[in-house]
Amino acid sequence: MTTGKVTLLSAGPGDLDLLTIKAAKALALADIVLLDDLANPEIASLAPNARVIRVGKRGGCKSTPQAFIERLMQRYALKGLHVVRVKGGDALLFGRAGEELAALRRAHIPVDIVNGISSGFAAAASLGVSLTHREHCQGVTFVTAHKQDHGEPDWAALAATGTTLAIYMGMTRIESLCVSLMSALPASTPAAVVQWAGTPDERRWLGTLDRLAVDAVDAGLSSPAVILVGNAIGEAAQWIEQPARDVQRAA
Repeated sequence: MTTGKVTLLSAGPGDLDLLTIKAAKALALADIVLLDDLANPEIASLAPNARVIRVGKRGGCKSTPQAFIERLMQRYALKGLHVVRVKGGDALLFGRAGEELAALRRAHIPVDIVNGISSGFAAAASLGVSLTHREHCQGVTFVTAHKQDHGEPDWAALAATGTTLAIYMGMTRIESLCVSLMSALPASTPAAVVQWAGTPDERRWLGTLDRLAVDAVDAGLSSPAVILVGNAIGEAAQWIEQPARDVQRAA
């Protein structure tokens, strides 16, 4: 029997209009769709001939074990089927794609990767800011607040880089990361939180680092959200008018 293949497909932040043409083509040809919990479930409508299996993975919630997901991909691909593993945001950013690629390669299963828009970029677009505004910084650092050993990154060292920080999965540790960041950054450093970036349910908070933990939590913002910290984020305060879906901007 001919071995099938797996496509690691980036579903983007949630707006189906932001999918690439390549993603739509892959879904149209899929036999099996393994659907991530953070992906827009309506993406399944673009795979009319596929069996859709939900394999949700979210911190703090009941999740499908990673090893089981890898076994599913191998099982169906070895039957000669085209498996599309749909991952929220960009598949290569904080989505455990490295582990899945390794498992598929060990099994000698062909794999394609379809890039997409990460929620960090969707959050910046919502705020109307450049993450790498050259008047404010020399780059952007994408970082997860959760290390494999359940520890935290060296926030002070990251703050000292002078880059815009795009922090993923940080809401459950927002107090400790803010304390650490303020050991290297002024309390007045611009900061923002965008929850469900790029979806109809999007909410956002804009203010300063010293108010970030208290005000964002008091406003009810929670995961999934991206935390943005850095002087480039201050550009949003110059023009943004918070619509009804936004929470109150800090004074």
